[in-house]
Amino acid sequence: MLLYPHALLHALTSVFLLIVFTSPACVQANAVEVPIEFRNPDGLVKSLKPTELNTLARQKTVKVFEVHEGRERQYKVYPVQSIFDQMFGPGWRTADEIIFTCRDGYQPGIPVVKFLTYDAYLAVASADNTPFTLSNTLQNHEIVALGPVYLIWDNLKSPALLDEGASDMPYQIAHIELASFAARFPGMFPPAGASAETRRGFLHFRKYCMACHTINGQGGGKAPELNYPVSITEYFSPGYLKQWIDNPASLRYNTTMPALAAEIPEREKVIEEIIAYLTAMRDVKRIMQPAENSKGASEKLPVLPFLY
Repeated sequence: MLLYPHALLHALTSVFLLIVFTSPACVQANAVEVPIEFRNPDGLVKSLKPTELNTLARQKTVKVFEVHEGRERQYKVYPVQSIFDQMFGPGWRTADEIIFTCRDGYQPGIPVVKFLTYDAYLAVASADNTPFTLSNTLQNHEIVALGPVYLIWDNLKSPALLDEGASDMPYQIAHIELASFAARFPGMFPPAGASAETRRGFLHFRKYCMACHTINGQGGGKAPELNYPVSITEYFSPGYLKQWIDNPASLRYNTTMPALAAEIPEREKVIEEIIAYLTAMRDVKRIMQPAENSKGASEKLPVLPFLY
């Protein structure tokens, strides 16, 4: 195909811009300018850029085992407890949980008690000044930008955290919200009279799955709805569903869905209980829009570019 000079120039310019604006350096620079919104049940408390967190706490360097990459790594960080004390006041310590909404749709809810038990940090940069990105081995080695901020835990000081995998290590954090799980996600609770296995499965799903998936329209926005209008248990046979949770890549080439973390104790039992929960939820199908606080915390976020 013969391109006229102006068409060739346009094509070359487009390629150049694609390379420039999806380069690690550019993504990192853009993320530094993206504000993080801190919210409580009444709405927005304050928005701060990552570079402004130094007004709330002193920056330090922390070494952790980077679960996404399977190696140790150092980050420039701010202590979460100090940040939350400044943003929410001491009352956050008796609250239910903290919900992190990420620019890629990931939305974990983490119990407040975990932040009071272990040392957590908001990372804002790599300690060695290399691009603030990682190669996510849990998602087909996808190269992702970590900014605006990335939640990490001192799992070298507290090795028990390694058993939990990466589910409570969200990156690209845009909103940090003090919330009640029951108020925010009423459509996810199992039916009345559910078995103990189902109730345990709900707790597992809440911890390991809902950050990506929705049930009845509530949960994370990174992966598909699993219950409405047709439950995944109604079109996946039990054997294949168990295999999908255990090892997604064995069923779908190049999938970015991670397997349930290998470090989880009694992992096979956990998978069976998650399936029991999903099966029970077939009887409580009701589409519910994601709950919002009075200022609309669940609006759609623009996504920072992935690096392929």
